[in-house]
Amino acid sequence: MLIDSHCHILKNEYSNPDKVIKESFKSGVDKLIINGYDLESSIEAVALANKYENVYAAVGIGPENIDDLKESFIDKINELSKLKKVVAVGEIGLDYYWTKDNKDKQIYVFKNMLKIAKENKLPVIVHCRKAFLDTYNLLKEYNIKGILHCYSGSIEMAHKFIKLGFLLGIGGVITFKNAKELTGVVKEIDLSNFSLETDSPYLSPEPYRGKTNSPSNINLVAKKIAQIKQIKEDEVIDITGNNVSSKFDL
Repeated sequence: MLIDSHCHILKNEYSNPDKVIKESFKSGVDKLIINGYDLESSIEAVALANKYENVYAAVGIGPENIDDLKESFIDKINELSKLKKVVAVGEIGLDYYWTKDNKDKQIYVFKNMLKIAKENKLPVIVHCRKAFLDTYNLLKEYNIKGILHCYSGSIEMAHKFIKLGFLLGIGGVITFKNAKELTGVVKEIDLSNFSLETDSPYLSPEPYRGKTNSPSNINLVAKKIAQIKQIKEDEVIDITGNNVSSKFDL
């Protein structure tokens, strides 16, 4: 089963999200998890999930969207997380690369998102950039499982997150020529620990790098992983699909 575990098919990203979703299914994608990153996008993700049988929503407030945060937004995310087609709290996490000047606030919001996930017995989809130690420690503290979106860490950290019960999200970056560290991770780590994602409309795989991404491109990620591990592409699709299905209530 071909599952895009992380995409942002939203009106702020596309002029016609419905068209992108329909084209994705026509291209062979079986299921999509649309991730919100603030209250507005989370509400929209739920609406799209309710509209399409094989679309699911993750709701949350990410580290790049906390500057104008109101406490009421956290309560509303909690309300959304209780809805039927919501399968995760995400995209949430820490980013010390783009927004390193507000670490305390990031951690505060992240903790609240983790509390929501814990209370509602949901997995999480986590953004982590240049913040691996803090992210790891908080996930361990709250004892929550999920996906580490767009994994960019070392093999050593990969093993640590896997022990916590996390899948490593692999997207278009794996097709880039300079993705040597990630290629090493994919080569060494067992396929049972990965999920496929596109992060659409971002991070388009080669040969579309720099262009608007779509879930329709996810087969290129599967193809590259198959090449690295010297296995069949169908095996990558089947195993990663099962990984996501078992981690989330799809």
